[in-house]
Amino acid sequence: MFPTLIGTVVIAGIVGYLSEKSGFTRNGILPSVIVCIGGAFLFYFVRIMFGLGFGSAGVDAIVSAIGALIIVPTHFRK
Repeated sequence: MFPTLIGTVVIAGIVGYLSEKSGFTRNGILPSVIVCIGGAFLFYFVRIMFGLGFGSAGVDAIVSAIGALIIVPTHFRK
């Protein structure tokens, strides 16, 4: 369970960094990584508590990180 949590954080951080570098978001690297990690943590705990998920833990981390970037509004977005 602990390695899955660490992997979720690492994958979410990579997704946040890549989304910023690719131009998907314009929040800044650190805010994007924080939003992705927060979304991934939230979905990780929902997966543990309720058993909901899209498949493997890696796929869940990627989907939840991208979902958090889409859902969370920022004041930099135009």
